[in-house]
Amino acid sequence: MKTCGIVVEYNPFHFGHLYQIQKIRQDLQVEAIIVVMSGNFVQRGEPAIIDKWARTEAVLKQGVDVVIELPYIYATQSASQFAKAAIEILKLAQVNYICFGSECGNLENLMEIAETSINPDHLREAMREGSSYPKAYSLLTGAMLPNDILAVSYLKALKGSSIQPYLIQRQGESYHSLENKELASAKGIRYALFHHQDVTEATPLSFKSNQLHHWNDYYPFLRFQLLSSTREELQSFFLVQEGIEKHLIHCAKACENFEEFINMAVNYRYTQARIQRTCLQILNHIKKEEVQLLKPLHQFRILGFNTIGQTWLKENKHLPAIVKFSKLTEHLRQMELRTTYSYALVHHEQDLIQREVKGPIIHFEKKTESFHSDSFGNTL
Repeated sequence: MKTCGIVVEYNPFHFGHLYQIQKIRQDLQVEAIIVVMSGNFVQRGEPAIIDKWARTEAVLKQGVDVVIELPYIYATQSASQFAKAAIEILKLAQVNYICFGSECGNLENLMEIAETSINPDHLREAMREGSSYPKAYSLLTGAMLPNDILAVSYLKALKGSSIQPYLIQRQGESYHSLENKELASAKGIRYALFHHQDVTEATPLSFKSNQLHHWNDYYPFLRFQLLSSTREELQSFFLVQEGIEKHLIHCAKACENFEEFINMAVNYRYTQARIQRTCLQILNHIKKEEVQLLKPLHQFRILGFNTIGQTWLKENKHLPAIVKFSKLTEHLRQMELRTTYSYALVHHEQDLIQREVKGPIIHFEKKTESFHSDSFGNTL
């Protein structure tokens, strides 16, 4: 089967994503679309507004055939690490194409940028002059906008791979906008949802406001962790470096809610995404030493599939796909379970904890099921 992979967060899924799926089928004539999706926490260091299982079920109804999970530890890192892990999974899945969006829409230019070697010394100089990391990176590469920077990261990770890149120029509004409702950005939709605005023209999905996850829900737990830990204890957490723990403690002492905290914490040195990603590791007790114990990616976990996806799995039993939570490597399994507890307990969603250890969601037309048996061969 000819397949196309997409690296996604679907936070939330909207009509721009639907356009991408339709465009892939129209232009590439692929038989299956396989997405690698962030789980309950996403790359900007935030909780996904709805859980990964709800997102999986929703997108299987919108034209995606297989949903593979991008594990938490890779989903919540910088663009380059996020892209590297996601591309590694797509390599393991042996897809033929990868599709991604770009503001510039010029694949040749992006590939030229991807070939450049970023000099860390120049990057540090740019940061010392007052540029945050993404801005300093863009000054050196010419990739000025978020999707272009991510596209460059994908292209760098694709070096030496047989996967062919397929670029779609971003349609609709900017990353932050909700002006054009039919092609609004995910961030614009999140803002509208949190402010109780109508988003029916922007996304085919429906939402219950009391089920939406926001950093505000987690801040009391983060604040307690920051104020009850020593600097040495905080330094043991993943991504805590360069004395950032002192800065975070200072902000936590002064701020009663997350909005105040993030506004105070962000400065020329630390972007909002950097602050949030670091705070997630503290919140979820992700230690540097346990990250070092993780094995290189050699398998991928299926969150859900439809009829076409089932056919793809049956035809590719040689791939290192797993459907059982217990088949994850030990350190990765413990990390995923811990972050699931963190996500689920804030809204008292006990079912998410039980759901984590079950098999993937299977969507057959109007029927959605949970999978519990190992019917695709010993590799699953």
